[in-house]
Parts: sequence; C-alpha cells; structure tokens
Amino acid sequence: MKFLVHHEKDNVGVAVVDIAAGVEADGKYRDQEGDLKIKLRDDVPLGHKIALVEIGNGNSIIEYGVVIGLATKDISVGQQVHVHNLKGQRWN
Repeated sequence: MKFLVHHEKDNVGVAVVDIAAGVEADGKYRDQEGDLKIKLRDDVPLGHKIALVEIGNGNSIIEYGVVIGLATKDISVGQQVHVHNLKGQRWN
C-alpha cells in the first residue's frame, strides 16, 4: 500500500511512502473495504496528497470528508495536490 484515503467522500489520498511518477500505486480506504489503483503523474513525497479524480480549477479539495481548500488549476488523476495547485481554506 502506497497511499491512504481517510474518508469515502475524499477526492485525494495521502502518500504513506515516497511514490515516483509513472508508478501504479495501490491504496486503501481507512474505514471501508475496497482497494484503489492510481497511476502517478508526478513524484509524490510521503505525506503529500494525490488526486483520485479529475478536479477542476476552483473546485473543492476534500480530505477527511471536509473541504480543505480549492484547486487553483485543473488537477488530473494521479497528480500531486499541494501548494502549487491548492489554496487552503485557512488562508482565504
């Protein structure tokens, strides 16, 4: 397992190890059955977020089942989600 999804409504997962671009990474939901596979488009360091679905510019980034920020550009499945494409809600 290379990433974890905290809540079933999340549109991002969190890397539990460093993951290289091009890797097809296995993930799990924290509190429900089912596995995920995502092909990484970017290198994603431990603790950083990975887009699980297409997220359009201005759309919500959801982690722990709540909105944590907004996308500042279009984000594709498998891309890293971090300060270069996410504006956190705390800083609005």
